Amino acid sequence: MNPLKSDEYPAIYTAYIDTVIADVTELLDEQIETFPEFLANIPAGKSEYAYAEDKWTIKEVIGHVIDTERIMAYRALRFARNDTKELLGFEPEDFVAYARFNDRSLDSFSEEFVLVRKSNLILFKSFNDHELARKGLASERLISVRAFMYIIAGHLNHHRNIIRERYLNE
Repeated sequence: MNPLKSDEYPAIYTAYIDTVIADVTELLDEQIETFPEFLANIPAGKSEYAYAEDKWTIKEVIGHVIDTERIMAYRALRFARNDTKELLGFEPEDFVAYARFNDRSLDSFSEEFVLVRKSNLILFKSFNDHELARKGLASERLISVRAFMYIIAGHLNHHRNIIRERYLNE
């Protein structure tokens, strides 16, 4: 797949997209294995840890990653199908506040992640070049279908790095 062009996404997503240094489809596929392995290695008792009073727990971060992937894939589907209606943004803080992520096991997040990601990969692989190039407005920003693949992969990379650095002190 060709590298993503800067006119395919708003600058707000650059930090995520810059973490995608390999073929994005291969990375999305690879993360199906590596992310559950990462979750399996989180020490017992750490999953409900937050490194500051106003920060999410590890489970909440993981739930946020999965929720965001679902939302980005939905946006990609709408634009790929040539739906030209502008899509509103979402408030991650509200999603986390009402999700009860801390009531769940890390294994349940791993299972959910794998299923969501496999489904999204099938979706993205079904798009042709013309559909991947389509753009739409989401959160008042113009973005291509293809850019959502990079955002999904990079968003996971970003939050995995935060968990390593701020929660696990690696």
